[in-house]
Amino acid sequence: MASGRPGNSAFAGKQDTTGLPHKAFECALELSQLLDTGIDKDTLPILLELLDAGVNPEALATVLRELQREAADYQAALARVTVSAGAAAAQGQRGRQ
Repeated sequence: MASGRPGNSAFAGKQDTTGLPHKAFECALELSQLLDTGIDKDTLPILLELLDAGVNPEALATVLRELQREAADYQAALARVTVSAGAAAAQGQRGRQ
């Protein structure tokens, strides 16, 4: 993979799947967690690869925020459906007694 990152950096050593030195990746992940971005260790390499491929960082951040918002909306809707189904089941149990 062609990368804009130098191969002989201060973090030389074990490389992750993005070609980023392991220590640098761990630092980026820790920074992401400290900033409470919601980006996990499986997503971070994908985002780094997209940035390395030349994707606009602001556009990527906008898409990521939108996907996170939609995922939260989906989880909230799923919770409402689960609560409604539970209430309907409980109501049905009371009606049969």
